[in-house]
Amino acid sequence: MKVYKIAAASLLCTSLLLSCEGNKKQENKELETTTATDTTAAPLKQQNFATTIDGKEVGLYYIKAKNINVAFTNFGARIIGLWVPDKDGKQTDVVAGPDSTEGFQKSTEPYFGATIGRVGNRIAKGTFKVDGKEYHVPLNNDANSLHGGKKGFQYVVWNVQQPNDKTLVFTYTSPDGEEGFPGKLDVKVTYSVDDNQNLKMDYEATTDKKTPVNLTNHAFFNLNGEGSGTILNHKVLINADTYTPVDGGLIPFGKLDKVAGTPFDFTTFHTIGERVETNNEQLKNGKGYDHNFALNRTAGNDLQKAATVVGDKSGIVMDVYTQEPGLQFYSGNFMQGKNTFKSGAKDDFRTAFAMETQHYPDAPNQKSFPSILLEPGATYHTVSEYRFSTEK
Repeated sequence: MKVYKIAAASLLCTSLLLSCEGNKKQENKELETTTATDTTAAPLKQQNFATTIDGKEVGLYYIKAKNINVAFTNFGARIIGLWVPDKDGKQTDVVAGPDSTEGFQKSTEPYFGATIGRVGNRIAKGTFKVDGKEYHVPLNNDANSLHGGKKGFQYVVWNVQQPNDKTLVFTYTSPDGEEGFPGKLDVKVTYSVDDNQNLKMDYEATTDKKTPVNLTNHAFFNLNGEGSGTILNHKVLINADTYTPVDGGLIPFGKLDKVAGTPFDFTTFHTIGERVETNNEQLKNGKGYDHNFALNRTAGNDLQKAATVVGDKSGIVMDVYTQEPGLQFYSGNFMQGKNTFKSGAKDDFRTAFAMETQHYPDAPNQKSFPSILLEPGATYHTVSEYRFSTEK
């Protein structure tokens, strides 16, 4: 498997002891972590997140560096807020989501800000084979499995440790057979921030049986600020000459199509709304953009730019860097105004977007796609970053 990383978050915290159930060496040990006290840039209430789920404590955590402040909860190892300055220097929350653990539990959109696994994106009919043996993941997206099944990592209470103000470490052991996947999977996700306004996500996993793994984060962004309205005027550039076309269930056909001459050509800047209503079969299948782009990568496993998004009102720029071969661009097509954001606004149609770094959808069933099978004795390691700045 390849090795990857993403940039992390911001900290405003006081120390607290939490029990951590990580790997065997960490079981039953107490780990020092931190919890939010400064709310000047992050008006979230600790009591709204302090609860117990499945016998584990849930809380609110921050990491911060110069001009970047990121809030998390260990329920789903979620990014729940991310504050960076806009073109006028105003601190702006660019990540959408509820303001409480209960809000995430009851949300009709389960993936707000969550760490996604074991397998991000879709598995056709929830079925795949490893060495000839067939496995079944619960169907939670019509006839297919999406983002790890009915109880993917977004519903897990992760163990959490905070080694410093700029770093937050989440760990979880997924038992053999969880959601139908083979093998015990030990997962560690490290979120960190730096003084250049970069948020890094560093994923690691090991297994005792061969198993598919495709981890990502599903933050919903509005670079004009959460609750500021449509994202259709955001400008997007994606470094991809091809994408994976899909059927009506959003399962890839197993081929790559050229983006040139189609609404999927973001090799130069276009707004999200410019072509999203074009009479195009693929846009009809996704009800907009909900497609994997096969990134143009040069040789090597270093971080390379995947995409750039610019907020039309704020001037906030988000560059996406990754070691992954793919990027899922989702234009908020299934948002229905049924959930309330931290700002008090509803999650109305296309008021947030996602850029999920990943291996390709349905990879276990597509022999032509890069493999996501992790072998015992090997380490899955991948890094991605969201890098923030403002238009010059």
